[in-house]
Amino acid sequence: MGFQYFAAAACRALTARKDGPSLYDVCDPLLLAYRGGDAHLGKFYRTALGNPALRPLLRRTGLPQLRDESRLQRLREALTRARDDDAPDWAAIGQPVAELMADLDIRHPAPPTIHAPARAPAMAGIEAAIRSCGAHLLRSFADNGFIPTYAAFNLLGDADIGGREMLMALTGLNSRGYKNSTLLFNLARIFIAHSPARALINPPWRGIAEPMWQPMQIRHRSAYYDAFFTEALLSFGETGLASAEQAGAMRRAVTEMVDFCLRTSAEQVPSHDGSSVNVITALAPLPHPRFSKFFAQIKQDLGFGIYVPDCDTTACAFSAATQAGSDDPILAQPLLDFYRGYQVRSGANEPVVTVPLNDNIDYDGGVVTWIDNLKGERPFGNDLDPTLNLDILEVSFRNLARWKVIETPQRLETVHRILAFQRRLVESGAFKNPRSHIYYLPELYSAYFGRCYAAFAALPVAAQRAIDPENAFALIRAQVLAYVEGELIAREMNPFDAALALMALAHLGADTATFTPALACIVTHLGEGGRHGPYRAYEWNKMKTPTRILVGGPEVTSAFVLMALALARRRMASGE
Repeated sequence: MGFQYFAAAACRALTARKDGPSLYDVCDPLLLAYRGGDAHLGKFYRTALGNPALRPLLRRTGLPQLRDESRLQRLREALTRARDDDAPDWAAIGQPVAELMADLDIRHPAPPTIHAPARAPAMAGIEAAIRSCGAHLLRSFADNGFIPTYAAFNLLGDADIGGREMLMALTGLNSRGYKNSTLLFNLARIFIAHSPARALINPPWRGIAEPMWQPMQIRHRSAYYDAFFTEALLSFGETGLASAEQAGAMRRAVTEMVDFCLRTSAEQVPSHDGSSVNVITALAPLPHPRFSKFFAQIKQDLGFGIYVPDCDTTACAFSAATQAGSDDPILAQPLLDFYRGYQVRSGANEPVVTVPLNDNIDYDGGVVTWIDNLKGERPFGNDLDPTLNLDILEVSFRNLARWKVIETPQRLETVHRILAFQRRLVESGAFKNPRSHIYYLPELYSAYFGRCYAAFAALPVAAQRAIDPENAFALIRAQVLAYVEGELIAREMNPFDAALALMALAHLGADTATFTPALACIVTHLGEGGRHGPYRAYEWNKMKTPTRILVGGPEVTSAFVLMALALARRRMASGE
């Protein structure tokens, strides 16, 4: 979208005709200044919603429903109880907001179908993109001392979060700060959805993964990202396209990032058998996440003060370190023993999923996301994401011998149950539904299944049979390929979508002729990132609560494009 689009959208928002009480008419008398009660609710309101940047855009947006004095009074009473009660009844408090969310009308992207290009780009163009992306990652590491990732808020929220899901979050989250932010963000969503400012806050885009065009983005570092960038740089090295100087810089960066994952970000937590285990935390303590002082304070003010370890960061960090050849003693821990304690068993521990936003899927056999720290804190409650469970399988395959997975019946059973969870998800077709995923999109699930499948296919045949006696991987592979070939690459894509599609196709052994649409999209859009990098920033992963928080960055896009093109190039060169 160009300047003219944004200028027109801003003008419409600033001059709209007000039709009912605005967000600020509702909240200012209650939350702008008060004594007693929960101080965080007011601080969050002033910081996130009542700030001078957002006020002009929303002050003329009123809700006709709130001209009904009884509805307005119910809403104000709920906010007052959230502010003043020592132990709020969050289900009752959220009900007036949930009722107003009934007509949000937020939908997932539905890109139009396109005609595939007649031929794939020349190899010279593919290799130029690989070199450009590899150089971008190494330059970013040299400039920053790490490869940054960014977070940005989309205040319109996620299409999968309606009133029902908002109430799930209010009752399932453990931190009062997260409950406060979830309540107020979702109240704001209602006004934004009915405002001309909606076009400014959530402009249309090409493809599925959302571009990160928000002006305020929070730069940070996490072991999850370092693990991912480690894999990307290893991929660059394997192409043979890096110069001698770049190869040396790549080795130094990989060594430093693996150290950040396994040592700086390591945290000891209790296991369910009474032992202690070293896992990898989502955000290491300050100053390691590399927030600016401004954003570090904003993070506290918004209620995101506590971060705990998670199963996905741990799995991906262990996997990247294994691929990099690390012999750190932490890798000797058989993570499957620990994950087993977080694995859902129907009728036994299903309540461990306290925020079941994707309750359209069967959780049995899946491993939940968040790990209790030594203090027993779990501020996000807990949820269950299918893509995370692919990462657990992938790291288990890479460490199959070290962890004696096949020789240990309990560990093998844990793998079997995760694989059965994935099979049911894919057989039902639910993997294609964005609602089924907590932190990712279906096309990223497809790419990560390809990554997992490649690790599985690299195992000896006897090991494959022990892990998958019923050929679940073959069934899942066929379904994922059908989705990528029949839906994803048949529609308009952006370079991030194309990279994910290409990763899936290359890892899953698709005919190289199917690579053409994705390759053409990636090579054609090289340079779109301008001074920020070869490509723009797109949505890699997200939080759906307290509102839609996107994570990505130009470096993330470069890394995905690099890995996808490296895989495709290898397949094309081999003539498979």
